[in-house]
Amino acid sequence: MSKSYSPPDYAEYRFSLKEGMLACLEGAVLVAVIGYFFYQSCLACVFLIPVFILFVRQKKREQAKKRRQELSLQFKDLVLALSANMKAGYSIENALRESCRDMELLYGEDSLVCLEVKYMLRGLENNVVLERLLYDLGIRSHVPDIMQFADVFLIARRSGGNLTEILEKTAAVIEQKIETDKEIQLMISSKKMEQKIMNMVPFLIIFYIGTTSKGFFDVLYHNVIGIAVMTVCLLFYGAAYLFSKRIVEIEV
Repeated sequence: MSKSYSPPDYAEYRFSLKEGMLACLEGAVLVAVIGYFFYQSCLACVFLIPVFILFVRQKKREQAKKRRQELSLQFKDLVLALSANMKAGYSIENALRESCRDMELLYGEDSLVCLEVKYMLRGLENNVVLERLLYDLGIRSHVPDIMQFADVFLIARRSGGNLTEILEKTAAVIEQKIETDKEIQLMISSKKMEQKIMNMVPFLIIFYIGTTSKGFFDVLYHNVIGIAVMTVCLLFYGAAYLFSKRIVEIEV
């Protein structure tokens, strides 16, 4: 790991060049589609720039959430590896070093958990206590399981608790939550697909009627009243989209 590694705040996300270009392209296509179907005007795209900005921000939030989920899954395996290595007789610090090697084999040396563990190991070399490093990860991760583990670990170290048993129980709780979340996502996967289809229906209807009945929607375009009506429809559509998205987002 490069010594210039800066531990991230997992509530934020920075696009790579490729991801940024793709998000901007998708946002531009969305704005163009809305501008055409709701206003049939290229000029409308200028006024729809806030939609583009909101779309890109939403993509960032989705990527940040995905990264937190990835970190949570990898952290569970790290805790299991720590428990196994402590059972083999290693101290917690040495168990962390051995677990880092296990995580490299499992996820690769550039994985989130490996970067974080290497950052912790470098902190230990600089005489920073492990409790503080774990607590820092818990705060930055915005993952409740990691934050709770950091709190429990701190209490156990101060009170002389059985760390091996605590690690096993923590890993079991995290794994159970991950499995429960997977089951919920599987159960509502069909509903998510229905939501995506329903989001496309208004555009498909406008496209179908506009194609089969030329001039049917002309009264709604290029005049003040029509623009006002279509703007109200767009606001209702946006509210319905956000509402439906929140319905299918269930977190454990």
